[in-house]
Amino acid sequence: MTAVTKIDSNVTGLRYAIEASLGTLPGSPIWKSLEPNSYGDFGGAVTTVARNPINDGRQRKKGVVTDVEASASFEVDLTQDSHDDLFRGFMYAAYRQKATIVNVTVDTEISGVTGSTFTVSADGDDFVAGDLIFGSSFTEAGNNGLFEVASSTTTTVVVVESLTTEATVPLDAKIEVVGFEFGSGEVDMDATTYTLPRIVRASGVKDFTDFGLNPGEFIFIGGDLTAEKFATAGNNGFARVRSVAATYIELDKSTATLADETGTALTIRLFFGKVIKNEVAGTIARETYQLERTLGAADDSLPGDIQSEYVIGAVPNEITFNIPSADKLTAEMAFMGKDHETRSGATGVKSGTRPTLVSGDAFNTSSDITRIRMSTVSSTDSFNDALYAFLMEASITIRNNNTRNQAVGIVGAFEHTAGTFEVGGEVTAYFADVAAIATIRANANVTFDIIMAKNNAGYVFDIPLVTLSGGLAQMEANEAIKMPLSQEAAEATEIDPTYNHTLMIVDFAYLPTAAE
Repeated sequence: MTAVTKIDSNVTGLRYAIEASLGTLPGSPIWKSLEPNSYGDFGGAVTTVARNPINDGRQRKKGVVTDVEASASFEVDLTQDSHDDLFRGFMYAAYRQKATIVNVTVDTEISGVTGSTFTVSADGDDFVAGDLIFGSSFTEAGNNGLFEVASSTTTTVVVVESLTTEATVPLDAKIEVVGFEFGSGEVDMDATTYTLPRIVRASGVKDFTDFGLNPGEFIFIGGDLTAEKFATAGNNGFARVRSVAATYIELDKSTATLADETGTALTIRLFFGKVIKNEVAGTIARETYQLERTLGAADDSLPGDIQSEYVIGAVPNEITFNIPSADKLTAEMAFMGKDHETRSGATGVKSGTRPTLVSGDAFNTSSDITRIRMSTVSSTDSFNDALYAFLMEASITIRNNNTRNQAVGIVGAFEHTAGTFEVGGEVTAYFADVAAIATIRANANVTFDIIMAKNNAGYVFDIPLVTLSGGLAQMEANEAIKMPLSQEAAEATEIDPTYNHTLMIVDFAYLPTAAE
């Protein structure tokens, strides 16, 4: 044996597995990789209490271990879909997904691909003609991408395009609804008849309530081809769903002023994402994790004997999304653990499947942020004036305010109690108009959103209701005047009774190139 004298950080690795219950892994855990840029605390901070009796030697006695406070924190780059599992934990919620079929044993399975058909074990009829679906994680490249559904049965989903034969479909290959293409002339844009603009059904049989849209959810209007979008440029782009009925989708927070237009001879496309928001009683769902950090081999003659440490029963506590200028978007994640465990190289890492990391591109804050906007709340104008033309930097922080539950006979925590769900953040804006200062003083209702798109996918972070504080103008010689602001978000029922959330994130598995 040749013991090493040090372990370099570059030989370490970070993975997580979703627990079946707090502190307990499922029978066959899947350990997914993360790519940390840096670590904060990770492990177990041991607390000891020494005996300090009155004695003539004036000395303490050896202490005993009374507590282990397990925690983990690290920073990662935000990439598309790499952190979906963890977002569920921080939001204490499940995703609200459109129709999806995944090739895993706990869900409907995809057994193969031939011709223009995905063969499934069940639920194929959840997909209907006109649905735009996205295939991902298939072995054959031709089965990944955007397709239009032509027809379906319980066990088949037939698309307009040609697929590549694939008899054995990989684990996690999936098809999911990401939008819909209307028939020629089926929908119009009505921007004047009602208080807020609406996409209205001029003809056809598609019921808008069948899309599974949520109040407060952003959608994207229009495809890449001329026939797939409105002729008026401003009628295409991102907009937020205010309400949905069988014959219309009412919109607010659009990316341009919407105008009346008929969809004659146009096959308009709409694109949707999967939604996660903080939920209310009855739909709140906690997810816990085990975090694994590998620490290299202690014996250089046994490089396969990897040491490791685990934060067990890791409950997501705080996450901060940092959006600096001319940089990349990052997320700082912090967890509170139930306990901490170390394993020697001889013992090895915990059992389970460890899939190869599929690394994604980071979001560039210079070119991939298509909108970052702060404006006053309006119930009559879908595109009212922004408070600031440009923001220098911003952050969004989610806090679950968890507390550790301790008990006699337990080293560490036996549980955690979730506190108030808080969303806040900091913004530095470029000053241009004193009206913005007046808005802060008047305690006006403000809303904030960030839209990012890259490689035909993207995210929208929407905070419907924000209170601003701060607003002291910073002046330096030869510099533009800047205004640091603090944001404190609140439940948005004051805006609309259906907006019973503080933060909503929409994850678009597919967006047309026009969205970028």
